[in-house]
Amino acid sequence: MINYRLLTECPVFRGITETEAENLLNKIHFQIRSYSKGEVVVVAGEPVLNLYIIISGSVRGEMIDYSGKTIKIEDIEAPKPLATAFLFGKENKFPVTVTSNNEVKILSMPVTEFLKLLQLNTQILKNYLNSISSRAQFLSQKLNFLSFKTIKGKVAHFLLEHAGEKFHSVELKNTQQQLADLFGVTRPSLARIFGEMQKEGLIRITNKTVALIDKKALYDLMNNA
Repeated sequence: MINYRLLTECPVFRGITETEAENLLNKIHFQIRSYSKGEVVVVAGEPVLNLYIIISGSVRGEMIDYSGKTIKIEDIEAPKPLATAFLFGKENKFPVTVTSNNEVKILSMPVTEFLKLLQLNTQILKNYLNSISSRAQFLSQKLNFLSFKTIKGKVAHFLLEHAGEKFHSVELKNTQQQLADLFGVTRPSLARIFGEMQKEGLIRITNKTVALIDKKALYDLMNNA
């Protein structure tokens, strides 16, 4: 069974009523696939033949960097779609390996059927165009982040980006392990980096709040990374 209320919260179906979503899906072919915790959903490099929408659970996207380390790009929870920007084009391959974080169910719709859906409803067409534009912007920002060679440079970029121009502190919502995965290091290594930056007078850490003491030095650290 599909939770149509949840499906209407998916970026592709935003603005569509539950009844409309059900009627539209009755006009096309799709499958519901189930994955157990830790199961690989897709492998980086596989062709994107279907639109995948997570309808329960969550998955994570990971890639291998130049040194062979696995770097988590992001967690994706229901009801978000996967790789919408790679459904079409000459290089329509999954950019990352996707693995289930828990019990996951995914709506799988062949690209040909998704094209029918786009023709049936202009709101879904508009949503899809907005979705791929947003994904392209996110990936551009992520690649920019990964271009920093040093961990300190990545940490500086992360803190400055989340603080913005007006604020001088960041509330860390991620766990230590999530941050370590984001920066591609172990938890002890990340703790050491934060400790060094605090001793250097760049930041001050109180519980989960990081105060940016010397923004200029952080910018310099980021630009020289």
